[in-house]
Amino acid sequence: MILDALPFGMGVAFAALIGLVLGSFIATLVLRWPAGRSVLGRSLCDGCGRPLGALDLVPLLSTLASRGRCRTCDAAIDPFHWRVELGSALIGTITLALMPGTAGWLWALFGWLLLPLALLDARHFWLPDRLNLLLGLVGLLIAGPMMESSLIDRWIGAVVCGLTLAAIAEFYRRVRSKDGMGGGDPKLVAAIGAWLGWQALPLMLLLASLGGIVWALVAERKGDQPLGERRIPFGVCACTAAFATVALWPLLSAR
Repeated sequence: MILDALPFGMGVAFAALIGLVLGSFIATLVLRWPAGRSVLGRSLCDGCGRPLGALDLVPLLSTLASRGRCRTCDAAIDPFHWRVELGSALIGTITLALMPGTAGWLWALFGWLLLPLALLDARHFWLPDRLNLLLGLVGLLIAGPMMESSLIDRWIGAVVCGLTLAAIAEFYRRVRSKDGMGGGDPKLVAAIGAWLGWQALPLMLLLASLGGIVWALVAERKGDQPLGERRIPFGVCACTAAFATVALWPLLSAR
């Protein structure tokens, strides 16, 4: 892989740069797609509608230079843009710093594919089938070196875990006569299994479940809705747990 030839520091910096660029696109996708707007359309100022030029769209730097405001109308720019850009850059930095080489680049790609799913679930409780499918297909095709997992292990992880969560969701629906899990959650976990393989999935599900419990407890302290009636974006927990599992699983499984 050509990127493996980069010196350590240059690889980390390049991954951070790629993360900034991808983060700009991810932020646009998350803001526009749920509203039915074209993701590829021209960017406009939310305040005055001015078409944004190249200098207005440099990830992170444009926001810093303009102090987070439009140069024409002085309207505040949604901080969601620079936060996602920074988060995406951190994904590239962390992965290549902790895991140089092909495995690190695959881990970064995994994180960048998980990021829009986590954000859409956090903001809209929505895990689009197209993004889940993309995540799963890429995992089956190229994710082997990341966790040193075989194709059959990743197929088993995708099928078994996806079907297991779907069965749990159906059982809950029949017992409680209401949905306890969104329809996109089993598909997301199946796609994650296509990256991690079946061996690491119990750890991922444990971390995701713990994350969901913490999320619910924190949310309950902030609101007046009973814990049993509060919606939890499990996709956020699953994406975060999946990303962390890549680093934790080799440590826990080492002999």
